Amino acid sequence: MKLPINYNTATWQERKAVREEYARVQDERCYHCGADLDGPPHPDMDKPINKSLFPDGFFKWPLHLHHDHNTGYTIGTVHAHCNAILWQYHGE
Repeated sequence: MKLPINYNTATWQERKAVREEYARVQDERCYHCGADLDGPPHPDMDKPINKSLFPDGFFKWPLHLHHDHNTGYTIGTVHAHCNAILWQYHGE
């Protein structure tokens, strides 16, 4: 599978496949914090999250496909909590 893809034009099925491919090439580690994707985020990610900033269902899935909001291109697979930190604290 060729990475990255445009998140904005991808179907949910394509996004799922790409999320899984990034996880594989990242050795099952979070792109942002580096911790195992099947476990909790790294302790350094223990920042408060204002859940009212996020759409309903944002935290429903434990892993997210991180993407650049300007270009639409995917970056990597991250924990849902790390994605929230990227959004809330870094505007990503």
